[in-house]
Amino acid sequence: MPTEISGSTGVDKIQSDAIEHADLPSGSVLQVVHSNTNSNFAVGGPSYTDTGLSATITPKFATSKIYIQVGQPGWISVDTTSARHVNFNICRGSTQLIQGKVVYKAASGYDTPFSNNLNWLDSPNTTSATTYKTQMKINNSSADAYAQQDSDSYSTITLMEIAG
Repeated sequence: MPTEISGSTGVDKIQSDAIEHADLPSGSVLQVVHSNTNSNFAVGGPSYTDTGLSATITPKFATSKIYIQVGQPGWISVDTTSARHVNFNICRGSTQLIQGKVVYKAASGYDTPFSNNLNWLDSPNTTSATTYKTQMKINNSSADAYAQQDSDSYSTITLMEIAG
C-alpha cells in the first residue's frame, strides 16, 4: 500500500491504494461471522424452540445483504411407524425468514438421522447488531428431535455481509 506525502510546510496530499468498503462492487463479501455449538438440544412438541445455534453480525451498510448458511445435524427418535415432520427455521431475531421441513417415517424405537442445511439471503436494512438463529419443532409428541447431542456433533452457522 504505497503512500505519497508531498509539500514543504506540511502534508498537502496523501494518496493510498487501499480499497474502501464503498469502493467494492455489489456482491463483494464485506465480512464473515461464524459460530458453532455442540450443546445438547431436544424438542418433543409442535412449538418452535431455539436450538442454541446463533450468530450476530453488525452490517457496515444498511444496503448490505446477509447470506446465512446453516449446517445442523441431528436425529429423530420415533415410538411409532407413523410419519413425523421436523420443521426448521432460520430467524432474524424473532422474525422467521425461511422454513424447511423434513418428513420421517421410521420403525418404532429406531433413531433416524437428518440434516438441517438451510441457506438464505436476507436484507435486514440496518447497521445495528443483528442476531440470526435456528429453531426446530416436531409435529407430534410421540417423537423427539435432537441436534448436537454429543461433543463430536457440531452445528454451524455462517453469516456473510454482501455489498448491495
